[in-house]
Amino acid sequence: MIKIFFDTEFTGLHKGTTLISIGMVSEDGQQFYAELTDYDSSQIDSWLQQNVLDNLLMNNKHSAAEAHNGNSFWYKGNAEYVRIKLEKWLTHISGGESIEMWSDCLSYDWVLFNHLFGHAFNIPDNVYYIPFDICTLFKIRGIDPDINREEFAGMQGEKHNALYDAKVIKACYEKLQHE
Repeated sequence: MIKIFFDTEFTGLHKGTTLISIGMVSEDGQQFYAELTDYDSSQIDSWLQQNVLDNLLMNNKHSAAEAHNGNSFWYKGNAEYVRIKLEKWLTHISGGESIEMWSDCLSYDWVLFNHLFGHAFNIPDNVYYIPFDICTLFKIRGIDPDINREEFAGMQGEKHNALYDAKVIKACYEKLQHE
């Protein structure tokens, strides 16, 4: 089973939140990053503007866009466009194997991932329906789940960018597996 580490950025911690971006990193370092153009902009406050929107990687692109660099695939567009690209990427990297999804605290991440596909019954067949999170893994290993992830992983960068945060999740997982 292939592990994918992922993170999302969204318009708030509430029932009506909408997806702003999603970042994924596979075990072997392949990356998927997408920014959505159809999130609910009426939900953006000053904190989201400064900490999330200002950290988007494709801010200079205003409509559908693609960028590929080796094993890194970046997209910008509406939810349907992102869903199509994500499904294609997940199929490509799995090579027929099942995919295990890992997030930080996956309550919102997993719901928003499923929402991209309409609902949970529409996620790609190769994606295992039970997600996992490093918060639980920290707790099981006797580490406070509220630990600073970047410090634990020995990384520095732009927090609240979905791709960077997915890399931090991957680094934390790998360190936890070797402790």
